Amino acid sequence: MTSDSIPARDTKPQVSCRYAEPVLSCYAQRVDRLTEQRPAKLVTIFCDGSSLGNGRDAARAAAVALLGFKGLWRAFGTYLGQATNQQAEIAAAALGLEALKEPCRVSLHTDSKYVVETMSGRYRRKTNHDWWKRLDEAAGRHQVEWRWAQGHVGHVIQEAADKAARKIAALGHVEPSVLQDAVDKIGVIEPEEADEEQLF
Repeated sequence: MTSDSIPARDTKPQVSCRYAEPVLSCYAQRVDRLTEQRPAKLVTIFCDGSSLGNGRDAARAAAVALLGFKGLWRAFGTYLGQATNQQAEIAAAALGLEALKEPCRVSLHTDSKYVVETMSGRYRRKTNHDWWKRLDEAAGRHQVEWRWAQGHVGHVIQEAADKAARKIAALGHVEPSVLQDAVDKIGVIEPEEADEEQLF
C-alpha cells in the first residue's frame, strides 16, 4: 500500500485524548453555565399546622402544605402526634419544601408570624431546635420568600390548608380524601397551560 492509499474500511480512527479532553471539558462548562442561567420555576406554597389541645400531654397535631404551580395544586399532609402548634407550623413549611423534586423559587405563605419572622432572621431561636433544623434543610436548596398570610379571614387556599390540618389532627392519621377535598376546594387558580414536568 502506498502512502496515499485509502485505508481499509475496518480501520478505526484514533482520537488523541490530548485534544478530546479539552473539548469535552469546554462542553461540560458550557452546559453548566446554561443550567445556571435557566430560571428556577416559581412554586406557591400555603401551609398550616394544627395542634388540638395545644400544650397538653394529649395534644394531637398535624401539618398540611398546598403546593401550586401554573394553576395546578397538590396537597401534602402528615400526622405529627404530640406536638405544639408552633412545631406543627414549622413542620408544615418543611413538608411543602421537602415535596419539591428540584430547586425552585418559592413563595411560601403561612399564618404563623413565628415561622416567617424566625426564618427571616428577626426572631431568635430559643426552642424547637430540631424542628428548625428540619426546616433549614428543606429550605436550603430553594430560593424562599417567606410571607405571612392572616388566618381565618376567608382566604380560599389558606382556609383549605387550615381545615385539612385540623381534620387530620382530629382523625389521628392522614386520610387521602381530606387532602383531595382541600385541592377540590381550591380548584384551578392562576390558570395556565400545565407543565409536563412533575415538580412535586
